[in-house]
Amino acid sequence: MHIQLNGENRELERATSVTELLTGLGFDPQRVAVERNLEVVARDRFADTWLQSGDQVEIVHFIGGGMEQKIQDPLIIAGRTFASRLLVGTGKYKDFEETALAVAASGAEIVTVAVRRVNVSDPKAPMLTDHLDPKKYLYLPNTAGCYTADEAVRTLRLAREAGGWNLVKLEVLSDPKYLWPNNPETLVAAERLIAEGFEVMVYTTDDPYLCKRFEEMGCVAVMPLAAPIGSGLGVRNPYTIKIIIEEAKVPILVDAGVGCASDAAYAMELGCDGVLMNTAIAGAQNPILMATAMKHAVTAGRASYLAGRIPRKLYASASSPLDGLFF
Repeated sequence: MHIQLNGENRELERATSVTELLTGLGFDPQRVAVERNLEVVARDRFADTWLQSGDQVEIVHFIGGGMEQKIQDPLIIAGRTFASRLLVGTGKYKDFEETALAVAASGAEIVTVAVRRVNVSDPKAPMLTDHLDPKKYLYLPNTAGCYTADEAVRTLRLAREAGGWNLVKLEVLSDPKYLWPNNPETLVAAERLIAEGFEVMVYTTDDPYLCKRFEEMGCVAVMPLAAPIGSGLGVRNPYTIKIIIEEAKVPILVDAGVGCASDAAYAMELGCDGVLMNTAIAGAQNPILMATAMKHAVTAGRASYLAGRIPRKLYASASSPLDGLFF
C-alpha cells in the first residue's frame, strides 16, 4: 500500500491504523499531531483511523523550547567567592529596619559601610551591626566623603582597627557638587593602602588607562563609574566600559550612576563582573521592591552575557527553521 508521508513516498506492507504507523516509526502518539488528506485526525481516533492507498499523511510536532540551565558562576574577589554579583550600599534609607529589609531582598553578600564617629552622648544608640550581621554579610568599609589621600588612608586604618576588615573600597572625591573621582589622590591612597596590606577595590572614572594602572599597582578590583554618583543616568560610556573589561585581569564592577533594573542588566550584559549601587535602591519609592528587581536584573544580565547575544542585523530572518514545513 502506497502513501505519502511528510512529503515522501512510503510503502506499507498491510493496512495500518494511525496508531500503528506512529508506534512503528517510534513516535509517542501523545506527543505529535497527525493530518490525513488535509484533515486533522483527532488523537482519540488514531486507533480506529485506517490509512488507505494514496493517502497524504503529515506528522508534526513542536520544536524549540528548552529548560532552565543552572550554571556555577561565582564572583571571586581577592580569593573570596560570592554567589551574588550585586553589591549594595547601606546609606540613605529611612531607618536601619528598611536597610536590613532591602539588603535581604537584594540577595547581596557584600555591603558597603561608611566610617563615622559614634554618638558619644548616647552609647546605646542603634548601630548598623544591630541590623546587618557582619557574620552574614561581608562589610566593605568605604571612604565616602574623603577628598584627599590622607583622609582616605586614615579612615580605612580606623575601619580595619574597628572590625578587622582588610578588603576595602577606596574612593577619593574631587568636589562635593559632582562627586567626581579625584584620580591623582586616589592613586596615592591606593599605593599607600596596598603597601600596608589592604585589599583595595577602587572607584574611579571609566578611563581604560587609569583602570589598567590601578590593576597593575595591585588593586583587587576596579570599579569605574557608570555615571556620576546618585545621578541615575545609567551606563553613559558603554564602549569604554567594554574596553576596560577586555583589558582587565581583575574583576570590573560598575559603581555609581545606576538608576533602574535595566541599567544594572545592561552593565552586566557588557561583561561587568558585578554592579555596586546604593541610591538606586534606597532612593526608590519602594526600596524593598527595587532591591528585588535589581537582584533579578543582575542575574539576568549576567546570564545574557554568558549566553552570547545574536548579532545585530538590518534585515529579518525567520526564527522557526524552514526544514520540515508541510505546506
